[in-house]
Amino acid sequence: MKYNGEHLFYGELGHFLAVLSFVASLIATISYFKASRNKLLEEQRGWIKMARIAFGIETVCVLGVFITLFFIVSHHYHEYYYAWNHSSRSLSKKYLFASIWEGQEGSFLLWNIWHCLLGWVLIWRSKKWEAPVMTVLSFAQVCLASMLLGIYFFGWKMGSNPFALLRNELNAPMLFTNPDYLQFPKIMEGNDLNATLQNYWMVIHPPILFLGFASTIVPFAYAIAGLMKNDHTWTKPVIPWAAFSGAALGGGIMMGAAWAYEALNFGGYWAWDPVENASLVPWLVMIAGLHTNLVFKSSGYSLKSTYLFYILSFSLVLYSTFLTRSGILGDTSVHAFTEQDMSVQLISFILVFFIPAMVLFFYRNKSIPTIRKEESSYSREFWMFIGSLVLFLAGIIIISKTSIPVYNKVFGTNIAMPEDPKFSYNQIQIFIAIIIGVLSAFTQYFKYKNTDKKTFFKKILWPTLIALAISLCIIFIGNIDYKEKGPGFMVAIYIAMFAGVYAFVANFAYIWIGLKGKMKSAGASIAHIGFAIALIGILISSSRKMVLSENTTGIALLPKSKDYDPQENLTLFKGVKTDMGKYDVTYVGDSINNSDHKKYFQLDFVSKDGKEKFSIYPDLINNNKGMEGQSANPDNKHYWNRDIFVYVSASSQGKQDDTSQYKPVEMKPGDSVFYSSGIIVLNDIVKSADSLKRPLQPGEVGIGMNMTVISTDGMHYRAMPVIALKDNTLRIIPDTVIAQSLIIRFNKLSDTGGGKIEFGIKEDQGIQSIITLKVYQFPFVSLLWIGIIIMITGFVMSVVQRVRAGFKTSVV
Repeated sequence: MKYNGEHLFYGELGHFLAVLSFVASLIATISYFKASRNKLLEEQRGWIKMARIAFGIETVCVLGVFITLFFIVSHHYHEYYYAWNHSSRSLSKKYLFASIWEGQEGSFLLWNIWHCLLGWVLIWRSKKWEAPVMTVLSFAQVCLASMLLGIYFFGWKMGSNPFALLRNELNAPMLFTNPDYLQFPKIMEGNDLNATLQNYWMVIHPPILFLGFASTIVPFAYAIAGLMKNDHTWTKPVIPWAAFSGAALGGGIMMGAAWAYEALNFGGYWAWDPVENASLVPWLVMIAGLHTNLVFKSSGYSLKSTYLFYILSFSLVLYSTFLTRSGILGDTSVHAFTEQDMSVQLISFILVFFIPAMVLFFYRNKSIPTIRKEESSYSREFWMFIGSLVLFLAGIIIISKTSIPVYNKVFGTNIAMPEDPKFSYNQIQIFIAIIIGVLSAFTQYFKYKNTDKKTFFKKILWPTLIALAISLCIIFIGNIDYKEKGPGFMVAIYIAMFAGVYAFVANFAYIWIGLKGKMKSAGASIAHIGFAIALIGILISSSRKMVLSENTTGIALLPKSKDYDPQENLTLFKGVKTDMGKYDVTYVGDSINNSDHKKYFQLDFVSKDGKEKFSIYPDLINNNKGMEGQSANPDNKHYWNRDIFVYVSASSQGKQDDTSQYKPVEMKPGDSVFYSSGIIVLNDIVKSADSLKRPLQPGEVGIGMNMTVISTDGMHYRAMPVIALKDNTLRIIPDTVIAQSLIIRFNKLSDTGGGKIEFGIKEDQGIQSIITLKVYQFPFVSLLWIGIIIMITGFVMSVVQRVRAGFKTSVV
């Protein structure tokens, strides 16, 4: 059957380029391997030339695949399953890139692109290491390219083709009997991008994170090359690469934390989510490897550890890929892919790198230089190795807990996750933070090999005393009084606070004491200072995190559950100013943005002392991809010393087609009548214009009926229906009690002698728009983000310093 409106050329081109990139990467791998094993210079050059040509073809193909896929997505060619499943015509253009890496195929493609770019830098800079290092990288390209093939071999499907046609992937045979199936509204519109990913951080966070993932292969490849050649001089040129990987992967991880803080509603920036953990652990191990690498360069110790850490860092990246994309995490993570089961291929991806690397490591173990003499405890290398070991131990603990779903599936067990997952991590990792903070404070004051004790203690004394004084001030003046997890954990927070301040003061002082103010050489100290500031920000913002939205109305939209506590969610009625402790909050209104299809709520905050006034705009977006309900996106008011974090936890909109009628009741002052949720009391008749709630028109005389509405939950509301007289004209002005969905109006005088008045009372659900609000205060959370920026700056300074030193060496 011929289908109308399909654009088949682009898919055929894209798939051809994907297959060609696989073939080219395979040729590059073989050619580079041949070059690395060939001792004849002329033949080696010939193989390298062929490898570079193949790698160039592969690079062009990979970029071509990306451009073709983006063209298909941006032009809404929904005859392709990938374009239909990850985007829509109504999707804001700024999220089109995010729709590419929402799926597994797009994320592998992104990873592939970064490998290509890193490969060309290696070709340019790695000199004698080009052939063995590029052998490893090119083989990784073979594996990544295979993820995009979507070709069957003896009934087994290798990879997933992003250019597969919708009619071949979607199980809807009746739909495709129509040659004009592309005109069906659901097909024409598209399946949309996941609602939680429609955030600007999702445009920039994945590329940086995948740059970090991709960069871990470079130290790994150098380590494998060193083992293959039994040559350990690779440890010098790899240092800037390891620092770059630490900066890129660390930055990508914290961009993810910023996305969680701004787009998710768990109230924070880190939840120990399995995918967060799986990204963090390779970074910890990479940083451990970087430090042991520096130890070996300066003292000759820790070479075996350096090999091991670099091998494990990349292997853990592959393992995190398996966790994220195999579907094994199920619904335990908001980040996990569950569409395609590529478990066999992903496990093979891990094993084909990890097993040969470990076999080679143990095979060369005896030939790796080792100094038998133990390091002095007054040497820098001793404490740097201890710190690296602690980082590695932290990674092992985190990945062990994260892998519980894997244990359960592999061994058929039913190990339950801890009742409080966050605290199960925090109660251990806080001691890791203490050790790392203290070590990063004093270790730089040691010299390599040995240090005079008196000199060391003389230099470290004042930073220690100053840090102790500052940390005590923060703890007691800043009222760090976190008792939720018991006094033991609170003491741990106090010690961690000292460790953070100590790391800051000691490293700041070291720039002047140890480096004599030479900022070009201060990359490590700057990175440590950033870590210290981030640690202080984490401790203050977490321990003094405060719920501001205590429910003063007594009304709850949802029952109490694990994710919703009515006491901590303030109920707001549209147009009604509501008390929220330090602030009065008014739900002004809401509107749908036609650009991003989110419903924004305007909330006006006014402090009780009148010094603060601001509006904030959290939003709700309808869930898609088979999920029901709505996703809440928070909004924040940023101050230098705190953030006000707000999200809408529940919403109930009035029924605009309400047909309820006014019910007539007779009352005189002092009388009361019942309504469905309480009683209405007529207090008195008001004739003073100043006491009326509504302004009168010129020449009118107003009479108000002062009433009190008392709901069953004990809340009191004032109502004042008014009649306005001018000449012989009577104007009736009803009053509304929004919180109770009541409208009260004057009908007539029913008994002039008895003083009775007939009122009309209507309970109208159409006027009741209600939301519940969760509001947190995060003190000094900005320190976390400032610290991360400073830490990454330190990494970048180190990279620049090492690269410049390498250039000078090559010139000489």
